[in-house]
Amino acid sequence: MSSQNTKGKIAVVTGANRGMGFEACRQLGKLGFRVVLTSRDARKAKEAASKLRDEGLDVVAHTHDVNDPQSAEDLASFVESEYGEVHVLVNNAAAIFDIEEDDSTSILATSKEALTRSFETNTIGAVLTAQALVPLMKKTGYGRIVNVSSGMGGITEMNGGYPGYRLSKAALNASTRVLSEELKNDNIKVNALCPGWVRTDMGGENARLSPQEGVDTTVYLSTLPDDGPTGTFFRKRAPILW
Repeated sequence: MSSQNTKGKIAVVTGANRGMGFEACRQLGKLGFRVVLTSRDARKAKEAASKLRDEGLDVVAHTHDVNDPQSAEDLASFVESEYGEVHVLVNNAAAIFDIEEDDSTSILATSKEALTRSFETNTIGAVLTAQALVPLMKKTGYGRIVNVSSGMGGITEMNGGYPGYRLSKAALNASTRVLSEELKNDNIKVNALCPGWVRTDMGGENARLSPQEGVDTTVYLSTLPDDGPTGTFFRKRAPILW
């Protein structure tokens, strides 16, 4: 774990009412972060935040739909009014829209709708959220943006199938590089990671890793020291090829 002082720092986690997002909120909360747990479903966000508060963690819920630009602005306004600043953004919200039957996961058969929805949620949503929250990071001269990506979006490991998910995660990786370059002089680190195959609703019950194991690198990148890496793709806390 980094030697960064995390006590009282503000972290925002998207898509966090369950799975790895929820576990990221828990682990960051245990490190002393004040966490904003977001979900597009207000009820589920409140229920999830309540569970973590019952564990003694400083977690609040906020409704955030990553597909809605106004929702990103509302999130930034909420964070600014409640805390005045933000230090960590974990772009965890994601979805698979590719149809999983017969050969329909082929790029030759996928629909425009599946591709569009994939990019809107997995790529554009992360960019819009960063656009809204980076000004609050610049105010403090500190920020860590963690994009939860996938090896399925890595060009080096790229295979066939699931084109919407693969292409949108590859684009998320590209946005990581672009944003890291634009923010390299602002002490805002921007990195992406592949969490591995994790037991979540998306990963399924046969996955190798528990949610806690899956978020280890997310927490690591959220607490990087000022001389830590930026613009890098990680798995198990180690850089991997894009």
